Amino acid sequence: MKAWNQLNDQINRAAFWCAVVGLATTIISFFLPLDVPEGYSATVEERVAWLVAHSGTFKLAWINQIASMIALSGVLAGIAWQVARTHPLQALLGGFLVALATMAFFIPKFIAVWTIPMLAESIATGAVTENMALGLLPILNVTVPFSLYTSFDYLGFWLYSLAALVVTKPLLLQSASIAKTIGVAMGVFGLAYNAVVVAILMGFVGRAEVGSAILSAAFILLIPIIASLFLFRTSATQAVAGPS
Repeated sequence: MKAWNQLNDQINRAAFWCAVVGLATTIISFFLPLDVPEGYSATVEERVAWLVAHSGTFKLAWINQIASMIALSGVLAGIAWQVARTHPLQALLGGFLVALATMAFFIPKFIAVWTIPMLAESIATGAVTENMALGLLPILNVTVPFSLYTSFDYLGFWLYSLAALVVTKPLLLQSASIAKTIGVAMGVFGLAYNAVVVAILMGFVGRAEVGSAILSAAFILLIPIIASLFLFRTSATQAVAGPS
């Protein structure tokens, strides 16, 4: 029991600070540009010129996104851990889906920091790799919803939504009201995101509006992130106090 309490305390403390970092990096992201203005309709020439002129800021923005994504994964993994005692299979599956989502997110965000600025520089300087860069840059467009880049991003959010749905019922069955609140928010996010995906696949959402629709569903995650601050702190305190 002592080992379990120590593990529970460490996980809850780590998840608490992940929530803090997640909220902080989300706020910071509003002040950092993730793409050229009017990114959906921007030409390759406009994108290259902007990326070369704002290379440092662009990299910083996506490094912040990496930190935000890792923190969010930590929060969702921490939420899944809350049901481990009563629903170990759901907790394990939820954590596994979060891990898959983290990898799906990490690939494009690393590309944004590493590959995209190099592609823009190759095109701008007329390097011997210019032709290859001209072919790759549109494929790795960070705004167009059907690029290879955004496909990885939306896959990550979809895996998050599945993880949310897996732990929704176990959270609702817990006695703590904060756990029930998080359960409701997780369920709403899971259903909303999948509804958006279905609407996109059926053609009810225009291509230019896909990004906004996805982000609208994703912003629901702010509710469980904020609520989890209280859940993780309470759980960590109970672990230190020990079982009653």
